[in-house]
Amino acid sequence: MTEGGKTSKLKDVKETVSGAAEIMRLIRAPGVQESFGKIMDASLIAKEIIDILKTPEMVKNIENFRLISENMNQASTNAQNMLNKLEETGVINETKGLIKSAKSTMDTFGESDQDLREMSIAIKEMFKSIRALVDELRVTVTDSKKSGIISNVEQTVRDASEIYKTAIGHKD
Repeated sequence: MTEGGKTSKLKDVKETVSGAAEIMRLIRAPGVQESFGKIMDASLIAKEIIDILKTPEMVKNIENFRLISENMNQASTNAQNMLNKLEETGVINETKGLIKSAKSTMDTFGESDQDLREMSIAIKEMFKSIRALVDELRVTVTDSKKSGIISNVEQTVRDASEIYKTAIGHKD
């Protein structure tokens, strides 16, 4: 090695040591120390939160929330399917017709002295529509029981009850 190469390396070492000394001096500054303290406090709080989330109670609560979410999604899907079936079978349109018929009958009854026979026919039609609606709703409820909507809702209520019991148990 040449004399110039040694001088260059010595200069690099001197600058590195000087830079390290400057960093050490800055680290000792009160503002930097305060920042380090805040970082340490934040990391301790984060560690405590992680430890709490790992407790069996919290793991169970998180799992219950997941199950509730799944059950609600499934119940929503099943309810939408049931609504689609009702629309396909015409129950919703029949119900609309029933409401119009009942309103028309009530309006007719209240406004004039209609022939008793016409009113009797309108009332019979209304009862036939109501009977058809009740029959269709029975079929729909039976289908919903088979598809699991009711059991999903029951499971969701049980899961929510477990979360409530767990939360009440930790307030002591």
